[in-house]
Amino acid sequence: MPQPKYNLHLKGFVGGYDFDRDYVDYILAKNAGKPVHVLIDSTGGSLATALSISSAFKLHGDVSVHFVGMNASAATIAALGAKHVSIDTAAWYLVHKCSNEFFKWSSLNADQMADLISALERQKADLDKLDAGVAAMYAAKCRKDPKALLDLMKVGGWLSAKEALEWGFVDEITDEPEDTAPKLTDSTASAMAAAGMPIPNVPVADRESGLGRFFAAIAAMFRPSNAAAPVINNQSNTPQMSTIIFPALCAALALDSMELSGDKATASLSVEQLAKIDKALNGNASEIKAKDTEIATLKARVAELEKAPAETTSAIVSTSQQPEKPESPMDAFSASVRRAREIYDQLP
Repeated sequence: MPQPKYNLHLKGFVGGYDFDRDYVDYILAKNAGKPVHVLIDSTGGSLATALSISSAFKLHGDVSVHFVGMNASAATIAALGAKHVSIDTAAWYLVHKCSNEFFKWSSLNADQMADLISALERQKADLDKLDAGVAAMYAAKCRKDPKALLDLMKVGGWLSAKEALEWGFVDEITDEPEDTAPKLTDSTASAMAAAGMPIPNVPVADRESGLGRFFAAIAAMFRPSNAAAPVINNQSNTPQMSTIIFPALCAALALDSMELSGDKATASLSVEQLAKIDKALNGNASEIKAKDTEIATLKARVAELEKAPAETTSAIVSTSQQPEKPESPMDAFSASVRRAREIYDQLP
């Protein structure tokens, strides 16, 4: 298989499995002292991850980033630590002010409303600080007044490749044969509109299925709260030949990436790599067997405890307390959304 042009392909949600700081660290460490070429195609995500990756690029000292497609928010911040930044002639670039998710659907009295306003004022103050910090980073790259960058972030308009070069966000415009023009999907446009992001004037992709739009809407409801931009994944439902990254598998096999053709991933593996896979599988089998033994022991212990006589108690349970007021349908819905959100945020 021919060597890929780029050492890293960072796509999708910043902070997701395909735009992951750990994998970035792995590739940078593997290429210490060597030039590293990074392809970015992402409409944003976690500000924390973007700042971390930007710092990693800067510490490495010889990272070149190339933008293709539609790039916004955290994706642009991640590239600020690169030594050289280029953009495809058909790509787009967007900077905007930071944001936090806000959801409050409840009935509040005056005191509760005052508490909510106070909490929102604290969040606004934090966002103002973040905006000022990000504007200063952009200004250092563009060699302009931070206020000018803050004004641009407030407008939040899409920049063409030429405009991005004129501002100083990128150092060069290229027209590589493999760089394709971005296409706008229904779910991407809907997510941008919901987040207040302007819709760029780019070709529209083939119509998505109703089921695809439904899952995109569900995903948008539960995007991580630390995101600096909405969760947007501008990809077609039909798999094409593209580079994909499985961080754990690639790290174990010392691969940079794998190629996806249709629904099959292909990669050339050495005997040593196959031996690593076999060893890992055998190790998992041993762990599973040990866990099965532990479970059987615990089940036997539970069975013994169930046969023992139950303990008696003389504790008095008071029934004089008034029953709690049942939740209103609105409160129950709000609680369900919060619980679902908490569960989603705990997912890796």
